[in-house]
Amino acid sequence: MMEDDYLKNKRILLVDDEQELLDMVTTILKDDGYRHIIVAKNFRQAIALAKEHQPQMAVIDVMLPDGNGFELLKQLKNDGDYPVLFLTARGEDEDKLKGFALGADDYMVKPFLPQELLFRVKAILRRSYKSENPLVKLKHSEIDFARAEVIKDDCHIPLTAKEYELLSALYRNAGRIVTIDALCEAAWGDNPFGYENSLMAHIRRIREKIEQNPSQPVSLVTFKGLGYKLIVEER
Repeated sequence: MMEDDYLKNKRILLVDDEQELLDMVTTILKDDGYRHIIVAKNFRQAIALAKEHQPQMAVIDVMLPDGNGFELLKQLKNDGDYPVLFLTARGEDEDKLKGFALGADDYMVKPFLPQELLFRVKAILRRSYKSENPLVKLKHSEIDFARAEVIKDDCHIPLTAKEYELLSALYRNAGRIVTIDALCEAAWGDNPFGYENSLMAHIRRIREKIEQNPSQPVSLVTFKGLGYKLIVEER
């Protein structure tokens, strides 16, 4: 199973007393491929639905009509050890620190950007539910992330650390363009500026390992001025 499918099959409990926000977050998650969304509008309903559906992640508000999210977090953590993200209008440092002290995995303040919510949800799920390192099938080769190597024509070709980081970032976004800046950051950290030429050199070496004809790539495709896309074959 692909990593995205593995993560997006998790059951997510949303708890907020604003129906409009529940509808918006549900739409954001479902449009990105998450399949199992459970919604609750208060503390009591959240506890009942959590016991019934056994969620694997919760996104909860601090302010609820019949309780507060901090108490809900403690109850959810007692009933099941799964990650919790606070999504709330309360952005004071004291509230954030309290949330983290109680075991929250992340804390977001409203209003928020939909893409940021998706990034944070996926990051939490990836940390909490590490799937087995996949064997990724490409047109003319396979990537074995567990062994950090490419398999092509029955040959096992090792990946360097930078090649592994770049391919990991591309695979996490398989089928979508990953920008040059994002790839530089994945390989060289928080100050990725000035690495564009190094990136191009690494991309060229990766293509030599994964492509049948590196000068005419079909698996690692360039989008001029934007970035690169990894094309993964269906099994």
